[in-house]
Amino acid sequence: MNHRHRKVLHAIFAHPLSGNIDFNAVQSVLGELGATIDNRHGARVGVKLNGHTAVFHHAQHSLPKEEVVQMRHFLENCGISPDDYPI
Repeated sequence: MNHRHRKVLHAIFAHPLSGNIDFNAVQSVLGELGATIDNRHGARVGVKLNGHTAVFHHAQHSLPKEEVVQMRHFLENCGISPDDYPI
């Protein structure tokens, strides 16, 4: 995982929540973590990682804060921690 991917991962877990995380960068991080990403009907994106599945809304620009929280919980459930990927 390169430096840019690690910065995005840390931004997802940052406090306070960041409202400026690019969805395409998040998709790149998920792909780097080994996730399977499939486009679904409308602006939905399905993600499978470590036996867990989630559906997220494909944001046109940056992720809304609610999506950041959902992404954080999904990654925590998958066993992903930013501490495993230091900047």
